[in-house]
Amino acid sequence: QVQLVESGGGLVQAGGSLTLSCAASGIIFSINAMGWYRQSPGKQRELVAVISTGGSTNYAGSVKGRFTISRENAKNTVSLQMNSLKPEDTAVYYCNAERVATVFGARDYWGQGTQVTVSS
Repeated sequence: QVQLVESGGGLVQAGGSLTLSCAASGIIFSINAMGWYRQSPGKQRELVAVISTGGSTNYAGSVKGRFTISRENAKNTVSLQMNSLKPEDTAVYYCNAERVATVFGARDYWGQGTQVTVSS
């Protein structure tokens, strides 16, 4: 059984920084892309940032230049450094691991979500 455990959310003032971390646990052979998504009340879940096994990254336009995604393949972890936070960044942030390969096959997994609140 694979679990994604997130940490690092919280309350921060506008202009501040937070780092989110996510660790995938279980007997994992490989993980394709890993990423962060977010969802605000009344809105659809949206991609924030994604990183491939090789380190290629892709960011939402609204966070480009402020957020940095990174991963450690050997530890099955992914992090999101968030700087210059804005009130509109307030959301529940979800970790995603794409095509996680285990003895049972390959599928995507989601974390439980962590709240990020940016006050103005």
